[in-house]
Amino acid sequence: MKNRVLVATLATLILGLPAFAQTSTDQAAAPAAATSSTNATGKEPLAPQTHEGFWGKVNPFARKKYVQRQVQPIQDRVNELDELTASNGKQIKDVDARAQQGIQMASAKANEADQHAIDAGNKAQMAQQTATSANTRLTTVEQVVGNIDQYKASTQTEIRFRAGQSALSENAKSALDELATPLKDQRGYIVEVQGFSSGRGQMAIATSQKMADSVVRYLVLNHDIPVYRIYVVGMGNAPVPTADTDPKAKRTSGGRVEISLLKNDLETLASSSSTAPTSTDQPVPAK
Repeated sequence: MKNRVLVATLATLILGLPAFAQTSTDQAAAPAAATSSTNATGKEPLAPQTHEGFWGKVNPFARKKYVQRQVQPIQDRVNELDELTASNGKQIKDVDARAQQGIQMASAKANEADQHAIDAGNKAQMAQQTATSANTRLTTVEQVVGNIDQYKASTQTEIRFRAGQSALSENAKSALDELATPLKDQRGYIVEVQGFSSGRGQMAIATSQKMADSVVRYLVLNHDIPVYRIYVVGMGNAPVPTADTDPKAKRTSGGRVEISLLKNDLETLASSSSTAPTSTDQPVPAK
């Protein structure tokens, strides 16, 4: 009987030791957790086991619930770290996306600014070219206006007449056609017509005037040359100037008319500037 009681007492002690060791381990871990500080998750860090308990660090008689209670905080903390890592990764991606969008917008603005700068440069170059062209035209206009009344001899033609006649021959008409045909639609020219006749006094002057009038009449009627562009004068038997300084100038023998085409720079002005005046000639009555 005594042996049975002893055996029962030993068995009770053996079965109660694991529970006692587990309780002592839980009580030892609680103060350590209370004195810990917070970490990156905002929660207190897990407290390491400082008390080994009755069985040391490894309890061979630990129950399943005890193990779960020890492992569950670690599992929860791992899950929290995974969620925090995922959240940080998402935030990093969002920041990177916004940064890339900002870089693209800045690049687009820079390209637009470069295009505006190129356009401004092109416009400045065009303005410079326009100013240069305008300055060139202005210089041309100034030169032409300065020489507007400076007529230069371009073509000279001489028409011969028979003595006592003022009618134009076929050769004379051909010569006048050759002179007047290029003058169509031109400007900046005048035609000088001078008649010369043999004889003396008013009779010679009247004869030379008739011959000159025949030439003017042909130019006006057949070639539409304006009358105000023609200067006509009957010279009679005026001396013919010579190239040398001979004091005895030769006088005309027979009848003839000299036609001189005189031009200025107005045609050059009209071709170089769209704002050139159409004509500066004034009507000149025939003498």
